[in-house]
Order: sequence, then structure tokens, then C-alpha cells
Amino acid sequence: MTKRRSYLSASRIVGLAGTSAIALGLCAAAAQAQDIKASDFGADFAAMAKLKDVTAKGKGKIGVLLPDTASSARYTSFDEPYLKKAFEMAGLSSDDLIISNAQGSEADQLTQAQTDISQGATVLLLDPISSGGGAAVEKYAKEHGVAVIDYDRLTVGGDRDYYVSFDNVSVGKLIGKGMEQCLTDWNIQKPQILVMAGSPDDNNATLFKQGYMDVLKPKFDSGDYVNVGEPAGTWDPSVARTTFEQQFTAHQDMNAVVTPNDDNANAVISYLKTLNVPPKSFPTTGQDATVTGLQNVLTGYQCGTVYKPIYLEAQAAAALAIYLRAGETPPESLINGKTMDSSQKKDVPSILMVPIWVTPKNMADTVVKDKFVDVSKLCTGSAADACKSAGIGN
Repeated sequence: MTKRRSYLSASRIVGLAGTSAIALGLCAAAAQAQDIKASDFGADFAAMAKLKDVTAKGKGKIGVLLPDTASSARYTSFDEPYLKKAFEMAGLSSDDLIISNAQGSEADQLTQAQTDISQGATVLLLDPISSGGGAAVEKYAKEHGVAVIDYDRLTVGGDRDYYVSFDNVSVGKLIGKGMEQCLTDWNIQKPQILVMAGSPDDNNATLFKQGYMDVLKPKFDSGDYVNVGEPAGTWDPSVARTTFEQQFTAHQDMNAVVTPNDDNANAVISYLKTLNVPPKSFPTTGQDATVTGLQNVLTGYQCGTVYKPIYLEAQAAAALAIYLRAGETPPESLINGKTMDSSQKKDVPSILMVPIWVTPKNMADTVVKDKFVDVSKLCTGSAADACKSAGIGN
């Protein structure tokens, strides 16, 4: 009997030890998930694996509502595949993820949200076409007990739980500082600057302009630069070109233009080329690090472009959605900022990633290194020699 009791005691000890090890493992995984920070995300998506236990606790689907393909090609080329990879790395089944693109239709975006919810979505990740359309989606979602995350654009006057984007005022400041540096480097005398902007319906466009005017207004006020005008904003390159042509005709001394993204900049540059304006003589700016934009930067028609590593934004949004799907409050280490909803006069808890100003000097170490751009497409035509000079494709 004594030997049997000893055997049973040992068995219990082994069992308890095994249970303790499992418990410790679960605790370690939970602690790891609670320690996740916005700065943890990288090009390898490895940080997403920390969230597998949180994913396992969650219920329902996650619906991703993207806005269009007209304002930027990023949504199909980068956001969608990066979001899919982020959720996959976090252990979310593809059956629990719905990604839609409204192709510029607010009515379709609302219908897509309603469809996602009817199919069991408990969280929506929304990049609104406009704040009005986004608010309609968020009102419907809240009426059905569904959490909403504003993705990339804030829905002004909406009813979201969190916001994930890049620091859009900082994006604008990079554009403003890039223009300042370019005016110096290109030796532009008595700068006469046209200030263009994105669509007034897009809150990001408002924040971008706030950022570059924070930089440029002191120079306008001092008389170092002249602000020749601030026409109505747009994200439509054809409208941007028409606007610029009209402004250029009205202001013959104009010798620089703040353009809010690469597509609008290219519309302006295309017109300047018809006038045989030479490189490094008429600064423009941009963002999105498009192939065309980067080529314009390399060949001296654009000062630089703001690069927003979308894989960082996608991971942050996916991580947040995973927590909300599990009914958990995201860790404080993940929420690294706040964004003012100007309509409601209240702050929205946010994850804000850091943008990068790209010029020929750092292009190889940023967009090329991250494989954000295909070098074979970038280094063609007039940009081929400029690529070599920038250490790209050698």
C-alpha cells in the first residue's frame, strides 16, 4: 500500500506540474499579447503571432470596408493584401474575414456594411469615402452592436471606437518641410507658391493642409514666401490639372506649388512639361510613393514624396480588430495617440504610425528596401540613369 500511495502522489505531482506548465504558457502568451506596442510591427509581420490566443477567444467575422481605387491604387495593391496577411498571421480564419471595396459609392459602402453584419461581422474596419457616408455606416453598426474602427480616414461626426492611421498632420508637415528644403536646394528665388489640397470631404486632406500650412504660414507672414492662392481641393488629377492651369494663367510669377499627393503632382508636372519647364526649377510635392511620383522625384520634377509603410498601418488595424472581436480592451501600449473629431470636439483614441519623407538620398533604404516599389518598373525610361545615381538597381 505504501508503494502504491507513493506512486499516486508522484502521478498527481506530475499532473500538477503539467497543468502548471500549461497555465504558465497561457499566462506568458496573454502577457505577450498585452505587451504588444504600435512600435512592434515590422515588415515580417511577426508581431501578429502574439495575438493568436486573443484571436482564439473571439467570435464573429471582421468586415473590412475599403473606399475606392480612384483616389489611390494603394487599397488593392497594398491595404488588402497586407490586411489579409496580418489577420492570417494572427490566426484568423479566412472564413472570418470579409474585404470589400465600394469603388467610390457611399451607397455601396453602406450596403456592404449591412451585408457583412448580416453575415455575422462583429467588428468593422472602415475607410470611409466621406465623413457623411462613414457616419451612416457607423450609425447602422452601432444599432446592431457592432464595433467600428476608422481606418486611414477619420469619420468626422461618426461613432467609431478607435482610429488607425498615420499621423496625418505630420504627413503635412513633411510636405511643408520638403518644400522648404527644395526651395533652398533648387535655388528658387522669391518663392511664389500655390497651395493646393485634397478633397474637402476627406478629413485627411484637412489634416495634411494643416500640417503644411503650420510650416509655410510663418514664411508667408514674414514675406519670405508669397502665397499666390489656395484653390478648392480635389483628389481628381484631371480636376487638379485644370485648377493649376487656371491658377498658372492668373499668376504668371508662380514658381512652386504644394501638391497634396503624387497623382495631383503628376497632373501638374505633365502640364509644366508641355511648357518645357526644366527639372529642378519648379518644385512640387506629394505623398503615397507611387511609381510615377518616385520617378518625378528622381528626375527633378518633384521635391519628394511621403512614404507611409502601409504594412504597419494594416497590422495596427488588424491587431485592434482582433481585440475588439474578442471583447477585450486593447492594451494601453497599443493605443499611442488621440485624434480630435472637429465636429464633436472630442478626442478619438488612436494608433498613429510614423510617415517618412523620401528623396533620392533615402529612396534605396526605404521604399526599395521594403519592396514597396518594383525596381524594374521604377528604373525605366528617363528615370534609369537617375536610379543609378541614387544607388538603386546597381
